[in-house]
Amino acid sequence: METHQLWNVNFLNQILDTMAEGLFTLDEQGVITSWNRSMEKISGYSAQEAVGHPCSLIQCSQCFGKRCPADVNACGVIQHGRTEAKECSIRHKDGHDISVIKNARLALDDNGRILGIVETITDLTELKKIKMTAEEAQRKLKKAYQLGNIIGKSPAMQNVFDAIRAAANSRANVLIQGDSGTGKELVAGAIHHTGNDEAGPLITVNCSALSETLLESELFGHVKGAFTGAHRDRKGRFEEADGGTIFLDEIGELTPYMQIKLLRVLQEREIERVGDSRKIKIDIRIIAATHQNLYELTKQGKFREDLFYRLKVFPIMVPPLRDRREDIPLLVSHFIKKGNKRENKSIEGVDEQAMKRLMEHPWPGNIRELENAVEHAFVICNSNRIQLNDLPVEIREKRSSLPFDRSPGQTEPQVELTKETLLTLLQESNWNKAEVGRRIRKSRTSHRRFF
Repeated sequence: METHQLWNVNFLNQILDTMAEGLFTLDEQGVITSWNRSMEKISGYSAQEAVGHPCSLIQCSQCFGKRCPADVNACGVIQHGRTEAKECSIRHKDGHDISVIKNARLALDDNGRILGIVETITDLTELKKIKMTAEEAQRKLKKAYQLGNIIGKSPAMQNVFDAIRAAANSRANVLIQGDSGTGKELVAGAIHHTGNDEAGPLITVNCSALSETLLESELFGHVKGAFTGAHRDRKGRFEEADGGTIFLDEIGELTPYMQIKLLRVLQEREIERVGDSRKIKIDIRIIAATHQNLYELTKQGKFREDLFYRLKVFPIMVPPLRDRREDIPLLVSHFIKKGNKRENKSIEGVDEQAMKRLMEHPWPGNIRELENAVEHAFVICNSNRIQLNDLPVEIREKRSSLPFDRSPGQTEPQVELTKETLLTLLQESNWNKAEVGRRIRKSRTSHRRFF
């Protein structure tokens, strides 16, 4: 009988020593009574060094939310019968801390008497290393697939990233071209913040949002009494951008008069405020953007050829979303993260059917339309993944949200502009008339008669 019991003990000890987890036992005074080989490896203490010492030997960082107490009664395991598994740290023999998951349970006999305490230690060191490696890989991917707030892994977008980096290290004028909603303003911001001008201001002006008179005052500033309502001197946006960058969006909307004014700025690097003859020197980098084909506009006599070539010293073409479909999953993931933060939700992604439809959609509104589609889905989605029925109807039904063919360089809509059509576009654009003008590829003034 004694031989059989001895065999059982030896067999049990061998089992404990083959465990990957550290395991040790304590008596009811908290003194260590056994210490398996994994505990030796994790803690650095041999069984001979550990057995007979209190469990405070390993200085656990948490025992019921407190530092390791002086005795086992203070830690609460005898009172509560167990501790919940929790991530904490223990002190290695050499003095460094080790991240672990620690669990403890009170062992009782059939009569409820205390036999001892069993504790397990799971070493998280390797898991932490794997996590750090994964995070480093994610950072590298983010660096490769993101520049500023622009996201893309497609060859077309990698070319844009290369162009941004090249432009950032130069003071040359930049002309950004691309369809509405492709992220031209983000490209301008990336050029500014990547380059040497980052310390200076980045001033943005939408050339299609103001009439000629207001735009002139906005850009050049004015002196007191220059016109009715000019009660004081005012700096223009060119002056505000001094030492930095000015981004002129929708440059194709400039009137002939404003084109001449801008050309003089580019040639002389000086301005005059409205109502003043004093010349003011400025040191700025000019980045312009348009969704229109400026080359065609110069051939039609609608845009000055000399201004066009002054602006396009370094041209950057931003591709439409339909030409970079491999970027759609990345962009959707980015918009979902934004949506989760904004709406306090925990949507994990998009199901297969919905993603298939997102990949098939022509995206006439480009990234802006994709972001709006994800925001729409957030309003409806009641699960942890966006479903097909959560997407806007024009995407579910495989039809464009716009009634026009959005081929590059197109200047006229393919269908008649009716009051009903324009009202639909106004609703889709949140009653932003400038946006409607961009969608039908006409200036705001050319369709003002409809409103």
